[in-house]
Amino acid sequence: MNQRRHLIKTLGSAAAVAALAPFSRIVQAQIQALDQVKIYYGFPAGSAGDSVARRVAEKLGGTPYTRNPGYVENKPGAGGRIAVESLKVAPADGSVLTLAPVSALSVYPYIYPKLSYKPSDVTPVSIGAIMFHGLAVGPMVPASVTTLKDFLAWAKANPDKASYGSPGAGSMPHLLGALLNLRAGTDLKHVPYRGTVPSITDLVGGQVAAAMNPSGDYLQYMKAGRVRVLATSGKKRSPYLPDVPTFTELGYPDVTSEEWFGFYAPAKTPAATLAAANAAINQALKDKAVIDALALVGLVAHGSTAQEMAADQQAEFERWGPLVKQIGFTAET
Repeated sequence: MNQRRHLIKTLGSAAAVAALAPFSRIVQAQIQALDQVKIYYGFPAGSAGDSVARRVAEKLGGTPYTRNPGYVENKPGAGGRIAVESLKVAPADGSVLTLAPVSALSVYPYIYPKLSYKPSDVTPVSIGAIMFHGLAVGPMVPASVTTLKDFLAWAKANPDKASYGSPGAGSMPHLLGALLNLRAGTDLKHVPYRGTVPSITDLVGGQVAAAMNPSGDYLQYMKAGRVRVLATSGKKRSPYLPDVPTFTELGYPDVTSEEWFGFYAPAKTPAATLAAANAAINQALKDKAVIDALALVGLVAHGSTAQEMAADQQAEFERWGPLVKQIGFTAET
């Protein structure tokens, strides 16, 4: 995972920003700016990833890529697959992008034998933000349960109540929960939702015992004392939850993911258009207003080159193949 370590180390690189300026002038000479850009996002409005799509879309206007601010069209369901499927058949002229979690391209091919798209149907443009997932418990679980060890013991003692929600079957949070289940020897029942928001709504309402979601989506509920986050999925602790240990610290080193949301375009989009989109997205992600807005939902704003994004996607693809096989999950199970 050297590529990801490189990405983390280069967060906020001034050199990268400086390099974009002359490049964008070249791009401007090669293409005509689009009138407007639409961004598909495969989960409901209000979730952490939705913030990435909307904050970046707002900043795209007035660039060599597009004259006006972009807008977001939510296409929730199927763990984000609907948005990628829609991109596959969209015009390959840069007017339509999709913001998707890397798992949609690096993990889904293993778990959906009849997946209606291939990774080669779309092309990477830029990473948008890095996120950490977290396991949280709600009011169904006794207040005395304050650690992961406590929760796993409670789950074993209460198999009829032991469950966890996720944004969807086959999503990265679902697989992390399944992997924890496997390693801890528990029998947590998985409850798939159509996105993070309904998952947390049921968690807070006591309809499900626990949930695995992007950790930033819990922040407002943590502050209100309505959920307790027991562990997060990063190699290091989340900068937004410094008091919450990682699964690695707690003895589960492969329950690890620093997943990112990335912008994709249809596969046959012209190179000059992709370059203009990359420059505009990276410029937006350096805007303080965007950085601050994403921090509020626990995301680290971070752009990349298309090549870095593609390399990291491939690394994730290679890592998760054997793990998905161990978990034993496919869409047909």
